[in-house]
Amino acid sequence: MKKTLILGVGNYILSDDGLSVHVLERLQADNLIPDEIQMIDGGTCGLDLLQYLEGVSNLIIIDAIKTRDGIPGSIVRLDRDQIPAYLSLKISPHDIGLPDLLATAKLRDLYPEKIVIFGIQPASLELGVELSPEVASKVDALIELIQKEVNELILI
Repeated sequence: MKKTLILGVGNYILSDDGLSVHVLERLQADNLIPDEIQMIDGGTCGLDLLQYLEGVSNLIIIDAIKTRDGIPGSIVRLDRDQIPAYLSLKISPHDIGLPDLLATAKLRDLYPEKIVIFGIQPASLELGVELSPEVASKVDALIELIQKEVNELILI
């Protein structure tokens, strides 16, 4: 099986920007992801996360995704050609350096074969550790999509 990494990014203390922490905690606590798949809370580490991409073929990123016309609570899935557009717009609500991370991964020949970004349009980026009601109500659906993605990767 190809190495798969689920990487959460975001700032836990900025309410909806901490989405990935809440999702990763649920995935781990409820044993929803097979043990052979690594899950990392990357927080706001930026280029420091490059070391975790070594040998990764499939990368699933969880992030709060702020789109131009997005409705708070909207679930977003990006892959293939959508990812460069997402990254060039710098629409992530934090300064994680995700565009820099992936660009550097390409330069260092660490770019995974498959990358999928999952997220939810934030409703609040205020100081706090609780998700807004709009985002919290969509976490279960997001987890189901991530599980489906993982199951498809296992079959490849």
